[in-house]
Amino acid sequence: MASTACSRLLVANRGEIARRIFRTARAIGLRTIAVYSDGDAAAPFVGEADEAVALRGVSAAETYLDAGKVLDAARRTGADAVHPGYGFLSENAAFARAVIDAGLTWVGPPPDAIAAMGDKLAAKRLMAGAGVPVLPSAEVPGDDAPGAADAIGFPLLVKAAAGGGGKGMRVVTSPDQLVEAVASARREAGASFGDDTVFLETYLPAPRHVEIQVLGDQHGHLVHLFERECSIQRRHQKVIEEAPSPVLTPALREAMGEAAVAAARAIGYCSAGTVEFLLDGESFFFLEVNTRLQVEHPVTEAITGLDLVREQIRISGGESLGYEQDDLAIDGHAIEARLYAEDPSNDFLPATGVVEVWEPPAEPAARFDSGIERGSVVGVDFDPMLAKVIVHAPTRTEAALRLALVLERTRLAGVTTNRDFLAATLRSPEFLAGDTTTDFIERVAVAPARLPSGDELATAALAVAMRSQAANRDGAGVLAFVSSGWRNSPMPPEELVLERDGTELTVRYQRRRDGAFDAWVDDDSARVRVLGVDGDAVDLDIDGRRTVVTAERHGDRWHVHGPSGDVTFVARPRFPELGREGVAGGQTAPMPGKVVAVRVAPGDEVEPGQVLVVLEAMKMEHQVTAPEAGVVSEVLVAVGQQVENGALLVVVDAD
Repeated sequence: MASTACSRLLVANRGEIARRIFRTARAIGLRTIAVYSDGDAAAPFVGEADEAVALRGVSAAETYLDAGKVLDAARRTGADAVHPGYGFLSENAAFARAVIDAGLTWVGPPPDAIAAMGDKLAAKRLMAGAGVPVLPSAEVPGDDAPGAADAIGFPLLVKAAAGGGGKGMRVVTSPDQLVEAVASARREAGASFGDDTVFLETYLPAPRHVEIQVLGDQHGHLVHLFERECSIQRRHQKVIEEAPSPVLTPALREAMGEAAVAAARAIGYCSAGTVEFLLDGESFFFLEVNTRLQVEHPVTEAITGLDLVREQIRISGGESLGYEQDDLAIDGHAIEARLYAEDPSNDFLPATGVVEVWEPPAEPAARFDSGIERGSVVGVDFDPMLAKVIVHAPTRTEAALRLALVLERTRLAGVTTNRDFLAATLRSPEFLAGDTTTDFIERVAVAPARLPSGDELATAALAVAMRSQAANRDGAGVLAFVSSGWRNSPMPPEELVLERDGTELTVRYQRRRDGAFDAWVDDDSARVRVLGVDGDAVDLDIDGRRTVVTAERHGDRWHVHGPSGDVTFVARPRFPELGREGVAGGQTAPMPGKVVAVRVAPGDEVEPGQVLVVLEAMKMEHQVTAPEAGVVSEVLVAVGQQVENGALLVVVDAD
């Protein structure tokens, strides 16, 4: 490890984590260097760095996972330190060694510590030897998944040995699912980590996911920064994290903290890292060590007052921690929500599009770590996380309710997100009661999307009409001496037809002599007075009820944001598009993505649930299965083909 302070820091990552590291680096006087893929050339993090180097390529493998390109960028810019962020090369021991061998400071743990934990199966053996509780597991030798499963039993979990973040992980409840699950996990692990080794582990159906943040310096000092609970997950990826856990007693917190420090000490750890556990009642089991910064590190920063990136940089320069375990304490409660471009109504599958509206609220107070801005393109090449939103409050209930309100008040449109699902989860009785095991999403079944009330839709429609009327008038060049709404003959009301999710609303309005409007939304009438228009914000009095609503137009779409969230309308009827009509038995792509496997051919007989095609998007796989028994009559895609959402893949003629 280096023992001198750095002055020019290259961040070998992208998006919100790069921006977050830049923020701390600037605060402590470092110049910053970004690297970027072709698709990220216009991304906010690139413009925020003092310098940026193109890695020339589109996919992660061509860019952020190419250690040679990253090191060449460091050489070309005169960087003297490299911070890997999380994901990509952050847990690649060979890359860490290459950075050090190049004479640069590696802002992370020793390569040997990364290597020791890089293989999750070997890590479990090492932890068992250090006295840390572990779950039974078995490596999958070659193609003998059934043989390995015999040692574990069902249900079990297929896991990527080099993995993390839920990638390369599958739950298997019966033997007939095993071979396909192992094959799918191998592909996903290879694409995400460059290593397709997988192993099997006993599956606990409803534990809590509790992790301990550790910090160690190069002088042998190790402390833990208490726990984070990250139990609310879909596809084994976290969506809400909090610190501290709502269920840990002081005694259990101490025991888990001591186990985490013992695990870190067993591998000679220094820098920031996380020891993850599954908590089942009062029993806890080692899961893995993440030898890097975690996505959810801000909640630990909030309750301890420490900047973990600053601590990483200090430690990499040879500085001592300067504090002991007894100097650390928990202050209040912090919760983080991960804002993803995904559709909770469609099994949380990734969504793509352009971020047309992005405006975090001025209050309540919250921290936004985001990788987007207006106009950002959300594609299929990288993780769909748009931002992390963090709230710190004196109590857990206050933190949850404030975070829900922050999410509701965030203006975000142009791409489907999980924002409404997150807000509903935070307000749910189960979450507020701390009933947050890993089966929370399936068990509690929070509404995947918010359904606006009739009054809210009417208010949004009137806001569009009034904003449109004001915009038309501003652009009309009406003479100042002609009063608004003056006519030399009676005129019928103005009319605007808006469509939302296949349902039309007809808005009609007519100005009165007193400046107000008589308005109708379908058959419901209202007296509307426009109290002010400031940009896209419209201050309305509707039948004596005052509200401020923003209405922003993008082409034929109006994005409306009110006190409860967003509503999007199309400003004219959608005409049917010419093209192939729905095909009986046709199975379509549920998301845009790349075809990574085709399991059937014309003439094959299939059973209900049989896998037809496997798609990959944003490093996650999705299986398209047969809804019923039948015979495959058409296969319209091939491996390697890129398909759009809704594209016809396979036609199955029912028996």
